[in-house]
Amino acid sequence: MNKNLIALTVGSAMLVGCVTINIYFPAAATEKAADKIIDEVMQTPKSDQPLPPAGAPVDNAKPKETK
Repeated sequence: MNKNLIALTVGSAMLVGCVTINIYFPAAATEKAADKIIDEVMQTPKSDQPLPPAGAPVDNAKPKETK
């Protein structure tokens, strides 16, 4: 009786472990969202100052106030 209970438990665990859930996303909506994210990331900052050359050190300090 004890072996049957163990076999039933192991068999049930294996059956539950083999469940796969597939989620399908509409391709057009996914591509549109990806394009929007890429555009936002690649957008240049809206500033009058030019961007520093690649590899130049970046000063992240707050701008000094002038009196």
